[in-house]
Amino acid sequence: MENVKKFSNTERMGTAPVLGLIFKMSLPAMFSMLIQALYNVVDSMFLGSYGGNSDALTAVSLAYPMQLLMVAFAVGTAVGVNSLIARRLGEGRRKEAEYAATHGVLLAIATWVVFALLGIFASKPFMLFLNSGSDIIVDYGTEYLTIALVFSLGSFVQVMLEKSIQATGNMILPMASHLIGAVTNIILDWLLIFGIGFFPEMGVRGAAIATVFGQWIAMFFLIIVLLTKDTGIKISFKGFKFKLGVIKDIYKVGLSGIVMQAVGSLTVALINFIIKTSGAYGGDVSTAAQTVYGVYYKMQSFVFMPVFGLNQGISPIIGYNYGAKIRSRMMQTLRYALVIAATIMFLGTFAFNVFPEALLNMFGLEPDYIDIGIVALRRISLCFLPASIGVVFTALFQSVGKGIRSLLMSLLRQVILILPLALVFSRIDVNLIWLSFPIAEVVATVVAILFFIELNKKDFSRLGQ
Repeated sequence: MENVKKFSNTERMGTAPVLGLIFKMSLPAMFSMLIQALYNVVDSMFLGSYGGNSDALTAVSLAYPMQLLMVAFAVGTAVGVNSLIARRLGEGRRKEAEYAATHGVLLAIATWVVFALLGIFASKPFMLFLNSGSDIIVDYGTEYLTIALVFSLGSFVQVMLEKSIQATGNMILPMASHLIGAVTNIILDWLLIFGIGFFPEMGVRGAAIATVFGQWIAMFFLIIVLLTKDTGIKISFKGFKFKLGVIKDIYKVGLSGIVMQAVGSLTVALINFIIKTSGAYGGDVSTAAQTVYGVYYKMQSFVFMPVFGLNQGISPIIGYNYGAKIRSRMMQTLRYALVIAATIMFLGTFAFNVFPEALLNMFGLEPDYIDIGIVALRRISLCFLPASIGVVFTALFQSVGKGIRSLLMSLLRQVILILPLALVFSRIDVNLIWLSFPIAEVVATVVAILFFIELNKKDFSRLGQ
């Protein structure tokens, strides 16, 4: 009876009404992503008002690309595991799905070791490479990065367990883990940054400690859930042996996700470096532009994170129906997702263009920072609507095991176009740099559509109805 129940819970991805299924699976992930965006922004808001200047905020903004790189490896590998689990469940091969989940946990631990070493040896060189301001910014950023990377095991394992559970169609438990971790982070941020009550005033160090503590709490929550509840997937190390075939299947999709997000990290770092090294304006303006770019990157998460949450909901549906050869449901899922994503991105574009000054004032920025920030928010946000198409198609390609297309799209919009454009524009005026984003996104969207048309003719047409 228990096995029948578990099978029915997964089978609904191939039988339940599509729109209702999308909302049922996506809303918890979208909510948890919004919570994650909230604590990223709250973290920056607290630091923006710490110390009477923007040094702490600038330091964390410059450190952010290294954190993005860590997230790239954690999420990219986990997306590969998620896709493999969903496809194996769609094919009725449950044991192989569970074996993929176990491989994923061990890969997460191995990746953490690499980033712990980076935290120890690479934090200060990285900050020196990007910094255009004072030495205190380097000290703040080094302290923050070292703590965030060395103690990041909680993040790697939590993300892997979350994606493994999501692949079964259960979106509530991952949402709960995000919520628990985020609330813990936000509360500790306030207590540890400013030294509230009997807590010591730790500034930037307190923000880093709050971040990793929230990650570990979220990890322990999911471990307890897996040990005590029937989640539809089991992770067991009894008699376990690494299989190169499973690892290959994981990274066939996951590697493109890693590279795509790592490219995003590289882009953020290199744009900061372009701003630093441009001779078109002075060091103070460079620092202001770097800080504004960091603030934008945190705020845009309120727009992109819900769409990424939508992707988490549709990926198991698409992967399951692709494995089960049900083309009509897969295409219906794609159509609904495109409409939902475009609606979210339109609202984001509206907010960034109508209320830019109010958004920037939340971070306690100086007036000259605000002036640069208003132009930046209005121009960069023009990329949101075309990005909605590219982001959803990325989820489609990854879910059906065609990750190389996602990789090519990402390279086009985040390296091949945006960096040369930013470099050229930076030599003219800092405010022109922001136009690189919408230009690159429009071209990438056209390529995504062409990739889809090709895939639809050659691959999807062979599926059943």
